[in-house]
Amino acid sequence: MMGLLLLLAFGLGLYASFLIASTYSTLRFPRRRTYSWAVSRGVPGDPGELTPALAFRRFGFESRGRRLIAWDIDGNCPTGPVAVLTHGWSDSKVGALARVSALAPMCSRIVAWDLPGHGESPGACELGMREGEDLVALLESLDGPGSARIVLFGWSLGAGVSLVAGNQWQNRDRLAGVIAEAPYRLVETPARNVMRAQRSPWRLNLPVAIWLIRRRAGVSAGALAQFDRAGWARELPCPLLVLHGTDDVVCPLEDARAIANAKAGGMLVEIESARHNDVWVRPSTRERAIDAVRQFLANPDQATGVGCSS
Repeated sequence: MMGLLLLLAFGLGLYASFLIASTYSTLRFPRRRTYSWAVSRGVPGDPGELTPALAFRRFGFESRGRRLIAWDIDGNCPTGPVAVLTHGWSDSKVGALARVSALAPMCSRIVAWDLPGHGESPGACELGMREGEDLVALLESLDGPGSARIVLFGWSLGAGVSLVAGNQWQNRDRLAGVIAEAPYRLVETPARNVMRAQRSPWRLNLPVAIWLIRRRAGVSAGALAQFDRAGWARELPCPLLVLHGTDDVVCPLEDARAIANAKAGGMLVEIESARHNDVWVRPSTRERAIDAVRQFLANPDQATGVGCSS
């Protein structure tokens, strides 16, 4: 009997170890969306393949000992701001192209980059625990005399990264606003909700996997306790627009409300019937999002009137 119990305990330990390792690997090393990913699906793979095509250059910038990859894309509004786009988990600058085509008429330039462990950038995902440092490094690489005002635009994981960078970047005079699409407050929220929806085990393996990622990233428990994106929104030194689909089951609408309400004057626009990843895909939700962004950029009480005036 004792031998059977030991065997069962050993089997249970192996199963738990497998779940933890699998969850850790999936979160830290998501599938990459690259040009070949776009080609295989028959969708644009770079700004030159959009309709209409947009001129761009590919460049790299240094951050934390890595050379991360980005696009610098020409917008159609010479007097507009520079929009810096930060994607979500398992996405990339290729996945940003639907937003790029919508933002081009409002912006002088659009910069889209690959987070570590995504797209063309080396490294691994740290679930937003340290990627704010990388976005600050990108912003500093864009700095220069006479430069246009900057609007940070991130979605899902990238929304939180944009909120963090908006607080940490020292050149606050250039920061015109932050647009956070489908944000969430706590590090475990999207993974937990996806795993629950898929009826996958998560109660043991997810917390342990996040603990391992935190340790691997060199983030203290105290620093992780400050992850809550509502706190970062509260201290943001610029206007904030939050976009969120009413049917988003990955990142709850309640989180978006809390983040928008945390910032004095923060604005929440609920996109009716939109889910987590289809705001810019469906014509009706896309137009609602475009209108919200255009009004935010043009409103002097929001992003200090950095919208296109031409």
